[in-house]
Amino acid sequence: MAGRLYGVGVGPGDPDLLTLKAIGCLEAADVIAYPVKTPGEKGTALDIVRQRTDLSRKETVELVFGMNSETKARVCDYGNAAAKLSSILDGGKNVAVITLGDVSIYSTYMRLNAEMEARGYETTIIPGVPSFCSGAAEARMPLTIGEEGLAVVSMNGEPKEIRAAMDSFDNIVLMKAGRHMDLAVRLLDDAGLKKAATVISNIGMEGQYVGPIEEGRQYGYFTTVIVKKGRAD
Repeated sequence: MAGRLYGVGVGPGDPDLLTLKAIGCLEAADVIAYPVKTPGEKGTALDIVRQRTDLSRKETVELVFGMNSETKARVCDYGNAAAKLSSILDGGKNVAVITLGDVSIYSTYMRLNAEMEARGYETTIIPGVPSFCSGAAEARMPLTIGEEGLAVVSMNGEPKEIRAAMDSFDNIVLMKAGRHMDLAVRLLDDAGLKKAATVISNIGMEGQYVGPIEEGRQYGYFTTVIVKKGRAD
């Protein structure tokens, strides 16, 4: 009998934000699989899990998802990961694939989940705390109040679509902003919203920063910008 596949969100970085359900799943799983950009790379999600779960007797497996934006390369990465997981599951072992933040928000896991379900495997998804929710708490700000709307967009998207979100919503979360801060600042300036922006970077990790946009500051990969129009003035 094939094992079950679990997609587990481990939160933004602080191991204390791992949910009890996530910890229970990780403790029960036979294998912990974690995403990396290159083979042998340090797994950030795995480091978080190690701080709250004993992995000394667990098998850990890396799943390589490169940063190549070409469709063919991405399809190859997902195919390789699916084949690796299929081999383990066919052996009757339960596998927990861990991912930062919440599984359903820009994670590498959801496409993999669809592929594994298409192959006939049973899957379970366990949510985690999203980085922008944790960041909003650290900044002591509400993401929405009353009837306000909220847009969550990726800075990897088209600039005109990002600007459209800025024009249309009361509150905007700009995810994957670390490598695109210059573009984010330009769009915010053009929209008159730079003063309304709060940067949340490396939340729950070393080098955490929560505050306004600072010229010349080097922001890490795990950087999100929360924009609240009510703070524009």
